[in-house]
Amino acid sequence: MLVVNRFVVAEEAADGFTQRAHAALAALAACRGYRSGQLARGLDDPTAWALVTEWESVGTYRRALGAFDVKIHATPLLAESLDEPSAFEPLASAEPGGTVSTRSSDRSVGPGR
Repeated sequence: MLVVNRFVVAEEAADGFTQRAHAALAALAACRGYRSGQLARGLDDPTAWALVTEWESVGTYRRALGAFDVKIHATPLLAESLDEPSAFEPLASAEPGGTVSTRSSDRSVGPGR
C-alpha cells in the first residue's frame, strides 16, 4: 500500500517543514509494517512537497497512526497535507527492464461483496 501526502509549503517555511517531516518519517519508519518512505520536493515548484510511504497493508498503516510517536510527530504534519485521497493500492508494477505484473484489488466490487 502506498500513502502519498502532498503539501504546499512557502519557501521561507521550508527549513522548519523539513525538520518536522524528518521527525514524522522517522516515527513512521519505526512502526511495524513500514516498508519505505521518502520526502520529496517539486522540481518545477519549490513549494510543492510530498511525503510518500509504503506499507505492508492497510491495517499496518492504520495501526501505525495510533503509535505514540506517530501521534506526536507525524499526525500534526499529516493534518497539514492537501485534502485529497492519500492511500493507494498498487495494482501493477514493473522492475527495470521487466514485464508488467498485475494483482487484483483487495477492495470489494460493490456494497456487501
